[in-house]
Amino acid sequence: MLSYFIDFFRGEIDALRLIIYILSISYVVFCTAPLHEFAHAFVAVKLGDDTPRLRGRLTINPMAHIHPIGLIMIFLFGFGYARPVEIRMRNFKKPKRDMAIVALAGPVCNFLQAVVYTSVSSALTNAQVFSGIEAISYIVTFFEFAAIINIQLGLFNLIPVPPLDGSRLLTALLPSKAYYKIMQYERYITIGLMLLLFTGVLSRPLAFVSDMIFGLIKLMFLLPMNFIIG
Repeated sequence: MLSYFIDFFRGEIDALRLIIYILSISYVVFCTAPLHEFAHAFVAVKLGDDTPRLRGRLTINPMAHIHPIGLIMIFLFGFGYARPVEIRMRNFKKPKRDMAIVALAGPVCNFLQAVVYTSVSSALTNAQVFSGIEAISYIVTFFEFAAIINIQLGLFNLIPVPPLDGSRLLTALLPSKAYYKIMQYERYITIGLMLLLFTGVLSRPLAFVSDMIFGLIKLMFLLPMNFIIG
């Protein structure tokens, strides 16, 4: 969001586009990000750990999932995280494998949402071409922003450091002693992540990759549509 505010004050984007971006972030935070955590909880319960349900996390209620720091990060940088779902590996039949599956469930949910939003924006793009209604372009922008933010969240959460989902993937690769040693520094790693995002060291390459993925997904929908129309 910081970059959009800078672009707005430079006159490179208009106020309406900035408002649409803010609305799309709000939508992702309060409507789609909870699906990310619900995906973790749902898969964990299906694999044998009932802890998420007992802790009230088997829900899409955003209030059950929002993490203050992660929320601020999403609004400022477009990257962030929610409150981790409590998982007890000992309840899984195959703890390390199942933990990795649970960890992947959240990012996969984000990527699937990005595909859905991109398909909607692509369909609306063609609708605007035929109808000539300018207002449709703003709806397209909303869904494109929502898709891009979901891709960014999916990529960001795959980074293998706590408190992100990628750190849980380490449980399938590292000895338990080494994993818990890393988790002792979770607070400091979180501060380091924020610094890397704020300075652009991490946010720029992540944004570049997410834009590429979004472009490929959009092309996947637009090419068939253009072929049919043509």
